[in-house]
Amino acid sequence: MDTTTWQRLEEAGWRLGDRLLYLTRPYLRGDDVADLQVRLSQLGFDPGRIDGVFGPLLHDALLEFQTNCGVTTDGTLTRRTLLELRRVTPTVGERTLVTELRDVANDGRFDGPLVVWGHGRLHDAVLTRLPLSLVEQPPRDASIERVASLANSQRAAGVLVVMPNDVVEGIELHYWASYRSHSRQGERLASLVAAQLTSVDTAPRISVAGMSLPILRETKMTTLHITHGLLDDNDNNACAQAISATVTEFFHN
Repeated sequence: MDTTTWQRLEEAGWRLGDRLLYLTRPYLRGDDVADLQVRLSQLGFDPGRIDGVFGPLLHDALLEFQTNCGVTTDGTLTRRTLLELRRVTPTVGERTLVTELRDVANDGRFDGPLVVWGHGRLHDAVLTRLPLSLVEQPPRDASIERVASLANSQRAAGVLVVMPNDVVEGIELHYWASYRSHSRQGERLASLVAAQLTSVDTAPRISVAGMSLPILRETKMTTLHITHGLLDDNDNNACAQAISATVTEFFHN
């Protein structure tokens, strides 16, 4: 079992109320944090992306909730705050998450560069077809954490990751999805790219799926993660054209 798998299993073991939740570094992570984000979002308080990470946006949303409920305003999920949260959380029917409404409205779209990261022939072919004046390219050997930090600090318009993978057949398009939330803008971008790729005469198999990959989880903006298998020269160039044209129109039209 690798470190990432162990961390995910550990995070999944927490239930809301098992521990105090508050802003600290490194950030607290877990299913209990995600549950708190969902409950606050259902009530109209915006904790940011439902990602199971207790960051500054969740801290501010919890403070706002505490202020509205008249409990101690310290940004900590204490037992008293949890009791109040459970009291006002809807128990019948589904409530729309404010984070998803914001995503649909695209109110949170950032205006920085398009961060493009990865390696391989398809990555290189896509990169040469994008308007380079609008692109920020991290070092190829950068860690996921460094890429996400760069994108977040520059308020990137979006992130595009293109990686080869020998075990993949065709092209896989991934957008953020986890717990009870997903990126609707990410899903829309992935679907648009898939539609363009399927118009390529000799296109390989195309699949679209929501995932909780680390790069999708750590970035705050719309991120598309592409993995692909072996492509011949014609397919590589045709697919690169389809991807670059769709991404350019989506972010910078």
